[in-house]
Amino acid sequence: MVRVPPAPDLPTAVDQAVRADIDAAVHLHVEDILARYLAERRAELPELARTFAQAVDTLSDFALRGGKRLRPTFAWWAWRAAGGEPDGPRAHAVLHAVSALELIQTCALVHDDIMDASELRRGHPTVHVRFTEAHRAGDWLGEPERFGMAAAILLGDLALAWADDMFESAALEQDMRSAARAPWQAMRAEMFAGQYLDVLAQAEGDESEERALGVARLKTAAYTVERPLHMGVAFAGAGPRTVEAVRAFGADIGVAFQLRDDLLGMYGDTELTGKPAGDDLREGKRTLLMALGMDFATRAGRGADADFLRAALGDPELRPDTLARVRELLVEVGAVAELERRITTLTSSALAALDKSGLAEPGVTRLRDLAMAATRRDR
Repeated sequence: MVRVPPAPDLPTAVDQAVRADIDAAVHLHVEDILARYLAERRAELPELARTFAQAVDTLSDFALRGGKRLRPTFAWWAWRAAGGEPDGPRAHAVLHAVSALELIQTCALVHDDIMDASELRRGHPTVHVRFTEAHRAGDWLGEPERFGMAAAILLGDLALAWADDMFESAALEQDMRSAARAPWQAMRAEMFAGQYLDVLAQAEGDESEERALGVARLKTAAYTVERPLHMGVAFAGAGPRTVEAVRAFGADIGVAFQLRDDLLGMYGDTELTGKPAGDDLREGKRTLLMALGMDFATRAGRGADADFLRAALGDPELRPDTLARVRELLVEVGAVAELERRITTLTSSALAALDKSGLAEPGVTRLRDLAMAATRRDR
């Protein structure tokens, strides 16, 4: 089975002064809690499942390696902005609950990499690739790729199950748990709906802007920003007007985040993104960037260029010169400029919603900073 190094001893790796102040480094506290939780769940596995425990090490390594911890950080600062006290009796229970969002993310990434046949994630082999390689190295029976996918599907499912367990195990007061359960449950369904719409768009060859935005709204915006924010203010007992405002803020920032990710997927540096440039193109992703490119080329009477973009979309043998030409065309027809304009518009409308939310400092400033960081050009 795949063997990976154990997770670092985060309680000693994190500076004690930083650990005393959750606000100063939310992501470090999330990693600390997540590492402890995964280690505890691994230790609970029965003796008959020792081999499976080694597979769980691969899942833990994947969950703890890299990542910005955006989801729990958005949730934490929404709670703080709605009145949560970082040194109060509820703080650690809230932090434990929002850390479970990272296991939702782990499930999504493991499964997404299988569906997209991605080989790299965060600069390292994806989970299904690691198990495929283990099969080959062990000279086991059957097809290595089939085994790799089966193992990764099971581990992704386990991450989702443990996410629910982690959320339920947080020492929250019953009214807090009840208030946050609705966005938690909605987030999971929306994430899977977005994944399905994504693969359906590829299967149908849907080039419409509406479908691309629908996927971005459900697959990314809802579970990355909108619902974590909803959870955070729900923990604090926020009323309907505040919930509506933070959801509007989260939806727009979440879509802008996905549009920026689409641009980085086409033009970004692999060292920064952790994935080869052009992967979305090879995989046939119907992103808004490509939808606009084909539409703008057609409207400009450049049918041959639209056909060139269409032919490159989903080409697994995409050549470097073809990728370079696609990049040039997307700039030439105005698709890149239009996407930048939409990111700016969405960010502005999101910040306007935040300003009307009635939330308090320092949470509002931190949420504003997170929004700008999520949509910047060099992330």
